Amino acid sequence: MKRVGVIGAGAWGTALAQTCARAGLEVVLWAREPEVARDVEENRENRIFLPGVSLDPAIRATTDPADLGEVDLVFAVPPAQHLRVTLSAFAGRLPAGAPVVLCAKGIEQGTLMLMTQVLAQALPGATPAVLSGPSFAADVARGLPTAVTLAAEDEALASEIAQAIATPVFRPYVATDMIGAEAGGAVKNVLAIACGVAEGRGLGASARAALITRGFAELTRLAVALGGAPETVAGLCGLGDLVLTCSSPQSRNMSLGAALGRGERLEDVLAGRLSVAEGVASAPAVTGLASRLGVETPICEAVRAILAGESEIDPAIAGLLSRPLRSEAPHL
Repeated sequence: MKRVGVIGAGAWGTALAQTCARAGLEVVLWAREPEVARDVEENRENRIFLPGVSLDPAIRATTDPADLGEVDLVFAVPPAQHLRVTLSAFAGRLPAGAPVVLCAKGIEQGTLMLMTQVLAQALPGATPAVLSGPSFAADVARGLPTAVTLAAEDEALASEIAQAIATPVFRPYVATDMIGAEAGGAVKNVLAIACGVAEGRGLGASARAALITRGFAELTRLAVALGGAPETVAGLCGLGDLVLTCSSPQSRNMSLGAALGRGERLEDVLAGRLSVAEGVASAPAVTGLASRLGVETPICEAVRAILAGESEIDPAIAGLLSRPLRSEAPHL
């Protein structure tokens, strides 16, 4: 694996392109926005989505899907709700057999599909892998130490990809449970909104710790119901990602929740952002899938109701706190 294509030039796609270039790979970064591709090519910077980071000369930006026709490996990094339509534009253009590493975190609205299922329909025959874990784009782009999960059904393939993209400061840990890796990444964004709401309401660190812990129980129940392993979500792609996203205002989802907790309107918060807070779209998809599987997710459901305008914040909090007392173990 010597030539990598990255589909999506937002903050995370650009950071992954930077990481691959540091690993000694030739990188083609596909951008939907011509101004982003032009900025990367002419100024070695993505000032719209990842300002202040000087990009490696090994990164070549393009808006033409055909330019990814000879890569050995593909990272798909569009927002989850745009993955299907974006990948469909690459049908017949990617090399046969090139693995497609899914980096979007979410569940598709309407279909309630995981990203691997969306990939199977958009690019039939593609070999899927999943990259997920506690990783802020700005940290990764600047070369700060980061560890993630790299999951593929074929452990040898996962190891090959991990070896290709690893650097002294970027450590991929190999797994074969793609379902667990996907579930962790999708649910944690919804839970981060809940933690942000608690932060904005001034409920304290104890409340945040409770939300993280009980939210992790919801995440685990859903992952297991989907066929994932609890051991997977206890790692970087589940618990690790959850702790990071729920503990820092640098998180887009937590910061959105905090704004809501302070009394701002969802429409106003979203209107002032270029980046996507995946948890907003994932909340109804997560709860819809949980309902289909008979999985109890009260925190995610409270977030969904708040985002949909079906509940005010204080009654939603009161509803969670007034739930019947129960044994903590087993949490599944």
